[in-house]
Order: sequence, then structure tokens, then C-alpha cells
Amino acid sequence: MKAKIKPRIDLENRTKLETVIPLSTPFIINIDPSDRCNFKCKFCPTGDRELMEKTAGRNFGSMDFALYKKIINDICEFDNKVKVIRLYKDGEPLLNPFFADMVRYAKESGCCDRVDTTTNASLLTPEKSRQMIDAGLDRINISIEGINSEQYQTFSGYKLNFEELVENIRFFYEHRQQCEMIVKTNGDILTEEQKQQFYDIFGDIADGVYIESIMSCWAGFELKDVKVNEDRGIYQQQIKGVEVCPYVFYSFAINSDGTASTCFLDWSRKMLIGDAKTEKVTDIWHGQKLYEYQKEFLSMNRAKFPSCKECGQLTHGMPDNIDHFADQLMEKIKR
Repeated sequence: MKAKIKPRIDLENRTKLETVIPLSTPFIINIDPSDRCNFKCKFCPTGDRELMEKTAGRNFGSMDFALYKKIINDICEFDNKVKVIRLYKDGEPLLNPFFADMVRYAKESGCCDRVDTTTNASLLTPEKSRQMIDAGLDRINISIEGINSEQYQTFSGYKLNFEELVENIRFFYEHRQQCEMIVKTNGDILTEEQKQQFYDIFGDIADGVYIESIMSCWAGFELKDVKVNEDRGIYQQQIKGVEVCPYVFYSFAINSDGTASTCFLDWSRKMLIGDAKTEKVTDIWHGQKLYEYQKEFLSMNRAKFPSCKECGQLTHGMPDNIDHFADQLMEKIKR
């Protein structure tokens, strides 16, 4: 097998947040190309079409490209480059017909070190692959939801030709140039034999492969016919929670309609901190709304927020632990 067994997040060379907070420039900004998805995965709120129709601020669709350019132009005004522009949040990024243009615009702007995305790859074609690679995409995480067409239909409610999917992924790998490619799957729905099949299928057509476990990271959404893995976290690590959410100190998200959320997991738009249509992205990052969240978290008041109270990301997602530095960091962020 050519690929390394490695997760989609970088577990090595992580910055110790307690040494750099407060950040004048965020490390990561999630920008959502589309808040819709063609899949109906049992573990994801976006796949619940009925729920989306009832949820205010959702099912907007693709981000307007003019708005996207405004966002990138704003990001260029930060003191330093953003480490990662992550073109992914709630939906399937490739549903946006301008996805490759979004990659290119961010890369040519010079506002970030890296542009990456996560996709189910069902819409990946040789033509789209070439466009994305030529645009300068730095990393692509591909989510595999089964090892045959039948499993896809059962788990994601989507009919596809699995062999064709594999060939399209192979095409991307063989033409990827500088783009790193990670292929991951949900191991909790696979038998041990099927896990080996996953490695056999994708081990030679990816830079990295990984088998994850199920977690529930979307507050207020009940997983359907699947269970959270209580034995291990998403990356097979020991389950161990933190009190202080570290993400709000180095990242935030911009939804497909331009509204900004404290968190990349804010699927229901209950943690909005601004609107990029009418505000500078730099002002949102330095704004009072995000600052108030940061103070509450450092005061150990996470339970005040329903979306954060029982966040699975903070138990199963391997977050950075800054709990012991809360008092020290509160002094550092004071305005």
C-alpha cells in the first residue's frame, strides 16, 4: 500500500494555542461553497431535507461568487496570511458550479497558505478534477460512505456506481500534482473484512487513508439508525473531553449566505457573530460577539449555550486542550 495511514487533521506539529492567543489573524476560516448536499447521510443534519426546510437560515444553496470574492478580499486585510481557507462546512462543495474558481481566486489572492476541501466525490469527474488541480487546490479530503453501491444507497440514500466513483478518485490521484489527497471512511458500518477492502481499494490511489469512528458533533440533531462510538473517538483515540472550546480562538466559519458562525459545526445558525455581506471579515474576527463567546468559554460557561453544552467534538474530536490556561488566557484577551 502506497498511502500512509493518517487522519484528515494534522496531529503533528500543532501550535500550542496558549502561547499565541489572542491571534490577530485566525489560523483557519471555513467558507461554505454550498449548504446543500446530494447525500442523505444518517449522521448528518444536512442530509435531513425535512429538518433543513424547518431550520431558519438553511438550504440557501451555493454561495454567490461576487460575495465570495468580497470575503477573500477582506481576508487579505488581516495582518498575516490565514493558514487555511477551508472550502467546506455544511454541504457538498462541488454542488457550487464555481468551486474551481473559488479555489483559484483564493490562491491568486495570496491571503492564505493553503486551500483545502472535503467532498463526497460523487460529483467528481475528470474535467472537474483537472479544473480543481489547475486552480491550485492544496488538499482534498474524500469521504467514502461504503465499499459498494448498495452500502451507499443504505447509508447515504444516494445511488451511484461505486466502480465509477473509484475510477474518478484514481484519476484525481494520478493527476493531483501538488494536491495532497486523503481518503477516509466510517469504519463503524464496516466489517473487519470490509475495512481491509477499503485499504485494498484506496491504499494505492491516495496519499493517506484512514478509518474513522462515528461521533455526534451536531448539537440538536439525532443520528438516525447509527450509534455514537463510545469506545473511542473519531480518530481511534481515547475519549477525553475539554471544558474550554479551543476552536473559537483560532477559527470561525462563513456560511453560504454570508452569515458568520463562531463554529464550523453551527449547522442550525444559532451562533452567528456577523454577516460578511455587510461587514468586513476582519471586523467579524475582532468583533464583540466573538469576544463574548471567548470570555464565556474561558469562564467555564460553555453549558450556557445549547449548541455547545454537549458538543461531541469536544469529547470525540481530539480538540486542543487549553483548560489549564483559562485564567491566564482571560488576562491575555482582555480589552
